[in-house]
Amino acid sequence: MIARATSERAIPARARRGKRLPNRAQKHTQKRVQRGAAAIEFALAFPLFFAILYGIVMYSMIFLVQQSLTSAVAEGARAALVYQNGADPASALTSRAQAACKRALAVVGWLAQAPQCTQAVNAAPAGCTENTAMDCIQITLTYAWSTHPLVPPLPLMGLLAPSSLVGQATVQINPENLL
Repeated sequence: MIARATSERAIPARARRGKRLPNRAQKHTQKRVQRGAAAIEFALAFPLFFAILYGIVMYSMIFLVQQSLTSAVAEGARAALVYQNGADPASALTSRAQAACKRALAVVGWLAQAPQCTQAVNAAPAGCTENTAMDCIQITLTYAWSTHPLVPPLPLMGLLAPSSLVGQATVQINPENLL
């Protein structure tokens, strides 16, 4: 019997190659050492991935508002081309500029806080910078992103966000077609 225990057949293959056979207690200890490692790795990686995702969402909203402002002032500039009654050219231009602001603000009415609409009227002979013979109406919408963000910024992300978003459009009107 003793000879059989020391024979090659009686010793498992792993033990013959010089490896120790793990017993149940060693396997249980190894599992216990690894327990919670995935939770710790998740706790370390999640804030980074969340900040990246939140930054993507925040900047998407900034681009959405910027595009909306640009589209709104373009729509307002088109509204300034519509005939407005006026006693003189200055009052006609002013009423066209007011109609342009009203239309531009209606387009961005979905925003949490209404943007500020600024209108600038340049009448001939000073006129537009490109063509002084034409009358110009310039519409500017300004949205204060820092005080009214659509998505609240995470700490330190507010430093990367713009303080205000601006959309601007100019329309040229021939003084002969004004009244």
